[in-house]
Amino acid sequence: MQTTFSMIKPDATAKNVTGAINAMIENAGIRIIAQKRIQMTPTQAGQFYAEHKGKPFYDGLVEMMSSGPIVVQVLQGEDVIKRYRTLMGATNPANAEEGTIRKAFGGELPYNAVHGSDSPESAAREISFFFAQTEIVG
Repeated sequence: MQTTFSMIKPDATAKNVTGAINAMIENAGIRIIAQKRIQMTPTQAGQFYAEHKGKPFYDGLVEMMSSGPIVVQVLQGEDVIKRYRTLMGATNPANAEEGTIRKAFGGELPYNAVHGSDSPESAAREISFFFAQTEIVG
């Protein structure tokens, strides 16, 4: 079984759609094996998105991601990285297909409701940023 990282972003938690997003994840046959609601500080958000430092959107991204609560998750399933990225939909909700999380709950960029890891290496890094191994209980 593969694991991946998922984040329900501040724009989605502000809309109170965490449960609906979780239902879409579970209805797709993906297990949520760790989950917590937190609020990142600007420093934490900067560290999490360090790969984007120096890019024009970096400061706005850090500000948005520390603006309210997020829900961080570890997901598990067969080929879950690819399956979850398909379920999330296109990065721009306007281009996302019907039935995807971003189509249902995203707004105008950068408000696209969720983040998911794009590779096994990213998943490992992102999971370990937020979770101790003892918190992953699937």
